[in-house]
Amino acid sequence: MATYLREHRHSASKLCVSLFVFLLFVVVPITALSVGEARLVRSNTAAKEEVEDYTKYYNYVEMTRLLKFMALKYPHIANLSSIGQSVQGRELWVMRITKDPNADVPGKPKCKYVGNMHGDETISRQVLVYLVDYLLTRYGEDPRITELVTSTDIYIMPSMNPDGFERSREGDCSGDAGGRSNARGMDLNRSFPDQFDNINVQQEDIPEVTAVIKWILEKRFVLSGNLHGGTVVASYPFDDSASHKMQGYYSRSVDDNLFKHLALTYAKNHPVMRTGEPKCPDTPDETFEDGIVNGAKWYDVPGGMQDYNYLNGNCLEITIELSCCKFPPASELKKEWDYNRESLIAYLEQVHIGVRGYVKDAANGTALPDVRIVVAGINHNLTTAQFGDYYRLLLPGTYNVSAIATGYMSMTVVGVQVVEGKATELNFTLAPLGNEPTVGITVPFTPTITTTTVPTTTSDPDSTTIETSSTTSEMGTSVANESSTPQEAQPPAQPEHQPIQPQDFRHHHYNDMELFLRRYSNGFRSIAHLYSIGKSAEDRELYVMVISDNPTVHEPGEPEFKYIANMHGNEVVGRELLLNLIEYLCRNYGSDPEVTQLVNTTRIHIMPSMNPDGYEIAREGDVRGYTGRNNSNNFDLNRNFPDQFTTITEPRQPETIAVMKWLKNNPFVLSANLHGGSLVVNYPYDDDKQGRTEYSKCPDDKVFKLVARAYSQENALMHKGHPCEDLYPSEFFEDGITNGANWYNVPGGMQDWNYLNTNCFEVTIELGCVKYPKAQHLPLYWDQNRRALLQYIHQVHRGVKGMVIDIKDGTGIPNATITVEEIDHPITTNLDGEYWRLLVPGTYHLTASARGYNSVKIYATVPEEGVELVDFRLTRVRSEPKGQAPKDPRATQDPAEEVFQSFIKDLSLGQGLEQLVQSTATESSFRYRRYKELSEFLRGLTLNFPKITSLHSLGQSVEYRTIWALEISNKPDEPETAEPKIRLVGGIHGNAPVGTELLLEFAAFLCINYGKNPTITRLINETRIVILPSINPDGRELAREKQCTSTVGMTNAHGKDLDTDFFGNASQRVVMAQPETRAVMDLILERGFTLSVALDGGSLLATYPYDKPVQPVENEETLKYLANVYARNHPKMHLGDTGCPSNGQTSSSPPLSPVGNIPDGVLRAAERQSHMGSMKDFSVDFGHCPEITVYTGCCLFPPAEQLATLWAENRKALLSMLVEVHKGVRGVVKDKSGKPIVGAMIVLNGGVRVFTAEGGYFHALLAPGNHNIEAVADGYQQQRQEVVVSSYEAATSIIIEFDMDNRIFGLPREFVVATAAASMTALVVTACIIWCVCAAKSNQQKDGFHRLRQHRDDYEDEIRLTSMGSKKSLLSNEFQDESESDEDTLYANADKL
Repeated sequence: MATYLREHRHSASKLCVSLFVFLLFVVVPITALSVGEARLVRSNTAAKEEVEDYTKYYNYVEMTRLLKFMALKYPHIANLSSIGQSVQGRELWVMRITKDPNADVPGKPKCKYVGNMHGDETISRQVLVYLVDYLLTRYGEDPRITELVTSTDIYIMPSMNPDGFERSREGDCSGDAGGRSNARGMDLNRSFPDQFDNINVQQEDIPEVTAVIKWILEKRFVLSGNLHGGTVVASYPFDDSASHKMQGYYSRSVDDNLFKHLALTYAKNHPVMRTGEPKCPDTPDETFEDGIVNGAKWYDVPGGMQDYNYLNGNCLEITIELSCCKFPPASELKKEWDYNRESLIAYLEQVHIGVRGYVKDAANGTALPDVRIVVAGINHNLTTAQFGDYYRLLLPGTYNVSAIATGYMSMTVVGVQVVEGKATELNFTLAPLGNEPTVGITVPFTPTITTTTVPTTTSDPDSTTIETSSTTSEMGTSVANESSTPQEAQPPAQPEHQPIQPQDFRHHHYNDMELFLRRYSNGFRSIAHLYSIGKSAEDRELYVMVISDNPTVHEPGEPEFKYIANMHGNEVVGRELLLNLIEYLCRNYGSDPEVTQLVNTTRIHIMPSMNPDGYEIAREGDVRGYTGRNNSNNFDLNRNFPDQFTTITEPRQPETIAVMKWLKNNPFVLSANLHGGSLVVNYPYDDDKQGRTEYSKCPDDKVFKLVARAYSQENALMHKGHPCEDLYPSEFFEDGITNGANWYNVPGGMQDWNYLNTNCFEVTIELGCVKYPKAQHLPLYWDQNRRALLQYIHQVHRGVKGMVIDIKDGTGIPNATITVEEIDHPITTNLDGEYWRLLVPGTYHLTASARGYNSVKIYATVPEEGVELVDFRLTRVRSEPKGQAPKDPRATQDPAEEVFQSFIKDLSLGQGLEQLVQSTATESSFRYRRYKELSEFLRGLTLNFPKITSLHSLGQSVEYRTIWALEISNKPDEPETAEPKIRLVGGIHGNAPVGTELLLEFAAFLCINYGKNPTITRLINETRIVILPSINPDGRELAREKQCTSTVGMTNAHGKDLDTDFFGNASQRVVMAQPETRAVMDLILERGFTLSVALDGGSLLATYPYDKPVQPVENEETLKYLANVYARNHPKMHLGDTGCPSNGQTSSSPPLSPVGNIPDGVLRAAERQSHMGSMKDFSVDFGHCPEITVYTGCCLFPPAEQLATLWAENRKALLSMLVEVHKGVRGVVKDKSGKPIVGAMIVLNGGVRVFTAEGGYFHALLAPGNHNIEAVADGYQQQRQEVVVSSYEAATSIIIEFDMDNRIFGLPREFVVATAAASMTALVVTACIIWCVCAAKSNQQKDGFHRLRQHRDDYEDEIRLTSMGSKKSLLSNEFQDESESDEDTLYANADKL
């Protein structure tokens, strides 16, 4: 405005001034056109150029004049309109800035800024006016701005609360003037419908909110910023939580990472905000990490606008606080504009990230509006706009994206790559369903605000009635509440909705049932998906229909529920009821509120028949018979599950195995098993230790009673408790429920196995006294049970649910344990860190714990209805050398290491490995290869893939066949001691060649995918893989196909079982080692291996050391964990049921554990069959490398046609070993000068030892948790350190620096030196004393000798004369010394003289 004002003030002609004023204030309003509800400003009148004035605030009149002027000056890119009026009649102006602003065109995402929502927070109002001017004046000159305006539909509302602004006062930093609220005293940012709270507002009190809500729903914005004042920070959803804790509660949305990215985009471009230290006078110590904060964590804001945008529009909005002072002096305006200019532009540019595209009708090519765009794993959908266009903001990554529309076949695109920068374009073409049945009704969009709570559910996701008293579950699904009288006139009451009921009641045999399921799966693809969990004994599919709004994937926060029926083939009512339920849910979705809510918030799995074979021989009219009850092998499936009190000796049936696998692979929360023969709900436990008929109470007895009553209360006849008076007149069940064992004892039942082995709570529901009633009675059963079936599904939404999250990076922690005080039944989180814990209403003390993390305890109150959201954020136990202060990991973290950490984490969590398996399918031709063909195959790999393979001979067998070792790595001929090294061994027993063929296929699989699949490429580049496909080639030549138990070929050519020939001590060895053994032992003794996996046959389990009997296992936790990893990634092994009649043993083998009693499919080797001299024992003891043995199947030498199945079962598990070898702890040992120390000993937990290799590197695998490490080297002081190992993270590199050893004889050097010095001093003093004494004596001797020499000539004659006498006497008389002890010596000396 400055230029304009100067021109205006210095105008020479008053006439020009009058003319200008006339044009501006009279002509323009008169010529303004009203289009719809917006007041469009139009004029052909010329106006003088206006430029921004940074020295003053604009009041309403001035701002209006300026905005109108700019719209007139730039009509090709600017359009001013009003979306409504304030309480006092001021217009809510919005400037639309885009190329061709008067028309809606496809391909341009809409974004908006809203300022001055609180009237006394004024910086936002000014900077948005400045932003309008900046965009308009630089369009066509600045390429960046030109591109932004051309490609984006930008809406800017400088003031949402113009009335409040007029009451505010410049310089009022704390808002004492009272301009925060609107003219009716309403806080506009507490007046939007809220997901967690009942917002009681009168529509006439908040016209500004009403106008903005209508605007949001009409425009379908993609991105938004709400500008405030009072501090300097960017806040993101959610703004409140169900608990409404005032501060400190992180209320996470499913797009949390995306919101953090958006907030960071603004904050990092703001010089004050990015510091995280606004230093506001009233809160000088308040800080925000990186300048951003979760809204609810900062403080709870119910009824906020940003959450409404996210939950009810297609729009992601953050709230941006711009200044500490709410209404600072105008002199601050230029500075604030400079601070925020780049942030405002950069934030708008984020509207172009993610994925975007169009959805069209395949029949005629027309655009399809209101199509749901679903991103798998993110439970927040949006819908297409009027041109069929959509814009889904996403962070870089790989996604599965679906387009779902009523009346059309849904379409899913898998593996959509989103990269940084511009959005990925993804278009959909949907085919109409034709004459297939459709669901739902279309309700015209008529947004209103009331205080009533009549939920409107339609097939159109954007046909929404806004209700300020509606409550919403954590994932945003509306749930009706009771409410008061409406505050405005309501439309005439509509007829009560009547759901569509099933019409075709009949008994469905297998083929009929199959067609029924396929029909509804194909007809309702947007909510129904049919799959099979396995086959019956007679190869009939065990079908499951899953019904949900996103049926093919598990959605975060959405519980998994299941119904199973027809477990006893002749109990058929449940089978038909579940088919009725499928029809009911599909046909009423979108039109019936209850059904729509259940389907949108629950993933419902329905298995109509667990025993289709038994059903086929059952007969209609059977009241209490047994024909068809058992499966085709004549086993009762409800006595076939592993039991806590009784050993089930019957072989596990294929139906049982399939269900067990299904339950292990899905995070089911609640279940019901539908039976017949009585009318009661039966809950755990089903048996007890004594096998008596008495109450067997489980820890969750109260929960089971609650959910059991939820069913029985909706079935009037059941609830009476007298079910079958004609058949069982004395039978009575209070409230229609009973404890299982209190009714009768059922060992091996399915409901107890659910409760004890998974997180799932299951009850057994007896649906009627007649097991196989006539078809004409089926409608009555539906009428009696329809409400009960639905009500029971509702029970899955009770208790508490949430996530256990790593506070460092926000990722979910898998296998974390949730315990409830005084209830001895912990549950665990799924792979994404989610949990659901059913509880009766009340207050509980919950604890979340995970290996490597500090536990967190919290109190939670479970409401009478609904579920309480409780998230746990755990901090890691720090890994630091003892006595050292913790370091900031961000200061030292290597970016490459951080990327690799993320790589391993992605493969370890969720569906990472499964997706890898699915994306790397290769053509394979399976057959058994004898030695010659095996050698040719290995040489062929080296010829075809010379850069990543190297073939070596380890030695030869007895019959001179080569023991081959194939290395696969990116540098196979170069030692890379810093990389982990894994050994894969097959064929130790020649009669079990499956392992050999699996390893050959695995080698080919890796080589073929190298350079093509980035994950496989990265694994090979980071790992040294050594494959020994056959270490007993002589025995393999003797073995024969299809011999499942034969021992021919088990031994080598000398008849020696090689797995009993590995001895490290000569004293243990009776004879010389076999040549095959010697070759492998030499390889093992090279050390350097981090992990070894041996493949064998004859059973279906994984074993860990030791094979030796009565041998303590120092590192058992780690060894067992490694075996568990393999078994867990095998589709059958982890179920703990070998399925082998005698676990694959020969008659001469010792007995093994009973069938089915192998928890998780993992066993200590000695418990299977103890023996000395095993390869894995040698590997652990002398190679310092953990080794597990995997038994791939019951048959030692199965037919070749089974190899493809065995490969499919083991491929994921083998890949998991390549991932697992990168975990544990690794590091470098060096001295103070940085010189690496080779051969240093690393002692793990005081027992297991590994040694550093070249470069001082070491790597050791450890079970998840806390571990102590000691480093020892000659001449250096011992070092100790505690490390934390995670089950899903790569080994963190540590550095161990040695000091010179200051200890001598185990004592401190200073003490030894001081002691030595004192000793030496004492010795010197003693020596001096002795010397002095000796010196005194010596002087007398010297004097005598002197006299003797002096007078020698004089008494030479005398001596001669007296020679006959004693010389000794002579000397003693003449020269006697006082020391008699020296007489002889003195005499001898005198004699010499």
